[in-house]
Amino acid sequence: MSPPVDAAPDAAPDAAPGAVVLDLDGVLADTRARLHHVRARPRDWDAFFAEAVADPVHPEGLALATEAATRGAPVVYLSGRPERTRGATLSWLEQVGAPRGPLLLRREDDRRPARVVKVAALRALTARGPVALLVDDDPDVVAAVRAARPPLAVQVLLADWQPRDGDLHDAQERRGRT
Repeated sequence: MSPPVDAAPDAAPDAAPGAVVLDLDGVLADTRARLHHVRARPRDWDAFFAEAVADPVHPEGLALATEAATRGAPVVYLSGRPERTRGATLSWLEQVGAPRGPLLLRREDDRRPARVVKVAALRALTARGPVALLVDDDPDVVAAVRAARPPLAVQVLLADWQPRDGDLHDAQERRGRT
């Protein structure tokens, strides 16, 4: 189920491949063991993120990142995780053998929905260079990227290898947003 990660189809054959942008939670990181922290009332975001260092890796997500890096495409990690998780997140990426690449995280004071944060981040990325692919497990993010006006010239893949959790989505989008 590996989509192409080359540059856009109309790019010249010798053009540098566009970046491959991957979400973390639900795409590279299997978050199921820590979801109980956002199902609880009140939600415990600190515990939810503290346990992220023990997440198993999703082989599908890691394979996409590795394939992109092997083809020479820049790999960028774009997550709704807050900035305070940077050190632990970088350690986890190294631990699981993910290709090196920039890590874009949510500002601590940013409570906007992921679909808004990620479209803005993709706009900034595409202003600096081509982006070939976004891989995200949030259907709202995927829909927002596809509906963006002016359009973002980015192929989008909805990661479906981790079952969606309505509690996490609701917590992120409507009730506290990390």
